[in-house]
Amino acid sequence: MEWWLGLPRVAGLFVLTALAEIIGCYLPWLVLREGRPLWLLAPAAVSLALFAWLLTLHPAAAGRVYAAYGGVYVSVALLWLWLVDGIRPDRWDALGCSLALAGMLVIMFAPRA
Repeated sequence: MEWWLGLPRVAGLFVLTALAEIIGCYLPWLVLREGRPLWLLAPAAVSLALFAWLLTLHPAAAGRVYAAYGGVYVSVALLWLWLVDGIRPDRWDALGCSLALAGMLVIMFAPRA
């Protein structure tokens, strides 16, 4: 099977995983930094539990998944920066994101015995 056939599934799962982690960390940030209500910690905990569960659904070994996940996390975090924080990523963000995604592709789809 060609490596690129599995790319949409793996990428989608990584994006969901990253969103769960970011939301799980962003809500406590709102509570601690912006004085938002404490009840936001409950959905944050649920989101972080979802994040941990989603990591178990990835097809590769845990350490490889964690390493590759970092590349997608960088991408989703930069989208969050733009869409939620209202700060447009610059060319250096784009370069770093491209390098991180290239690393993810190598880790997840390198031919292995």
